[in-house]
Amino acid sequence: MGKPLIRAPEGRHDDSPALQRREKREDGTSPGGTTDFLPQNSFKLSEASNAEPEQNPVSASVEIRTLTTPQDLFAAAAEEVVQTATQAAVERGRFTIALSGGSTPRGLFTLLAANARSVLPWAQMYFFWGDERHVPPDDPDSNYRMANESLLAKIPVASANVFRIPAENPDAAAAAQAYEQTLQSFFQLQPGEFPRFDLILLGIGPDGHTASLFPESAGLNEKSHLVIANWVEKFKTNRITFTFPMLNTARSVAFLVSGIDKAPALHAILEDKTAPGERYPAKLVRPSDGKLIWFLDKAAASELSSAPS
Repeated sequence: MGKPLIRAPEGRHDDSPALQRREKREDGTSPGGTTDFLPQNSFKLSEASNAEPEQNPVSASVEIRTLTTPQDLFAAAAEEVVQTATQAAVERGRFTIALSGGSTPRGLFTLLAANARSVLPWAQMYFFWGDERHVPPDDPDSNYRMANESLLAKIPVASANVFRIPAENPDAAAAAQAYEQTLQSFFQLQPGEFPRFDLILLGIGPDGHTASLFPESAGLNEKSHLVIANWVEKFKTNRITFTFPMLNTARSVAFLVSGIDKAPALHAILEDKTAPGERYPAKLVRPSDGKLIWFLDKAAASELSSAPS
């Protein structure tokens, strides 16, 4: 097996098992996370203590990969991005990805910018966002600003390939509608169709929210729109977010979860069958015809029954 294309930070060796190990899912296919890889865009809703990762296949299309440290998580997720992007570019001529905000994605973006400049098909990559704060793009809280500073400004990607949410619009509903129209135009959607992203990156909050779909918020029940302005009572503000039909029509969804503060919610989402999705919205992310991967560090996974000792 060749050397990893994404080097783990903090002096980790290129031949780390976390980067090289190839596992099989229940359906016999490889979940990625390896460096050996070969160099339909819409979906109707009706169709629809070591660094070595511990894999707990929940089903043929759901994987849980537990890694020791956040740095190991970033490296494993980066390998997944490289493999998925390369495969999509070969098979469909382009790679569409929806980015997320937060400290964990920042670590991934920083690693990609530093170590993947020569291996990713940048000219064929198209960047979107799964959610955004209702702030201008230069605001410190902006998900776009974080991704731009840690990734986009450091890589050879054309501005025409970057589609940010126009969250500077004072009318959050109008911003959501404008972004929905951007998606419909880019993916050339017919009425009733949802786009099939090649990869959507997500995280969770300690309360179990994902994207900007918060517990018991009105947006949890949205079935027809691609993007909405979702009122978040705890912050007394709107957030602009993909809806569950959008998330669940992706070819691949990857959760990046790091930190002990996420452990109780993660247990409820992955193992507590009685925990309602309305209380833990991330539980409602289940791609109808795609792959779902959970990248966890040891701290986040500490309350799972399969948690490494």
